[in-house]
Amino acid sequence: MKSICIVGAGQAGAQVAISLRQKGYEGALTIIGDEGHLPYQRPPLSKRYLKGEMPQDGLYLRPAAFYEQQKIDVLNDRVTQVDMAGHQLTLASGETKGFDRLVFATGTRARQLPAELDARGKQLAGIFNVRSISDIDRLRPHMQAGKKLVIVGGGYVGLEVAAVAKQLGLDVVVLEAQERLLKRVVAPQISEFFAGLHAANGVKVLCGQVLKQFHGTESVSGVETQEGEVFPCDLVLSAVGALPNDSLALASNIECDDGILVDGQGRTSHEDIYACGDCSRFFSPRYNCSMRLESVQNAIDQAKIVAGSLMGEGAEYDPLPWFWSDQYDCKLQIAGLARAYERVVEVGSRDNHSFYIAYLQDDKLVCVDSVNHPKSHMMARRVIGQPWREDLLPPA
Repeated sequence: MKSICIVGAGQAGAQVAISLRQKGYEGALTIIGDEGHLPYQRPPLSKRYLKGEMPQDGLYLRPAAFYEQQKIDVLNDRVTQVDMAGHQLTLASGETKGFDRLVFATGTRARQLPAELDARGKQLAGIFNVRSISDIDRLRPHMQAGKKLVIVGGGYVGLEVAAVAKQLGLDVVVLEAQERLLKRVVAPQISEFFAGLHAANGVKVLCGQVLKQFHGTESVSGVETQEGEVFPCDLVLSAVGALPNDSLALASNIECDDGILVDGQGRTSHEDIYACGDCSRFFSPRYNCSMRLESVQNAIDQAKIVAGSLMGEGAEYDPLPWFWSDQYDCKLQIAGLARAYERVVEVGSRDNHSFYIAYLQDDKLVCVDSVNHPKSHMMARRVIGQPWREDLLPPA
């Protein structure tokens, strides 16, 4: 291989490049991203960066000097077309870039709300997403004490921003369409805890609330639900999930299905094209299903597998997923996936904000949610899949 191009300058794209150099790849190596920034980490965006506690360069995974030293070209441009036969990329700037191997690490984009337009068909100002540095830079000036913020979506991002906004003195309402918070990923006990945590901090959390429309002329002034209730606001955060950026792969006739389909080594349906991170979908023998994971763990670990595959290694990717979320003084850490479980075991004290929930299926441990209980999280990552016994995880 004389050249490898990586489309996407996020955590996964950067890790592919870093791992390739660590494994001794000496050919041309290019990362192409369209945000105008060096590759950066996204988890702090909805927390420390939004609060102004972290400078922009603190988000960067490596300084510019690192890429220069490693002879990794980082281009600020957008790929508009992939010539599969000619192994060439066309960029928005009009330039072209040849490659021997190509890696898609294009991440995700924010899912759009169905009611972001006013009655005249014009998009209202004051409606924000949290997916990028530029999103936060647009949102932060509006995060002023006394302003009214409505957050549509009670997932990780929505709740993290709710916590930050409340600490900054905003009046915050969270509207969740499901009957409880975080329903897709946690047990009712965890949902109840975080609903209570936000309520105790002054956030109004309402579940079973389906968005109907926004009010306002130029800027949003209210959010109306299907039940007809209107919540006045100065700004809105849309936090209703993300979609994979797989349109470029689709246009290149690469097989996709809610993400770019890859095998255990990150290879797509084209022999010279690979994909990893949030944009990719793979089959997990561990869970016996196809999955797409949006997490730092997945981005880093799958990127390392892809780098190894490009170098001729044969390792297969079958991760134990883990995630985390910081809200107020509570850190939620999740090991495994609670996709199917028969019962849960709760250990510790919700009142003291230190406990964990163990999920059991066929009397085996399949997932653990830990709140301010790091020992149970670290242990769970080693013992998930084992038969349950009371001493499998640490005591409260």
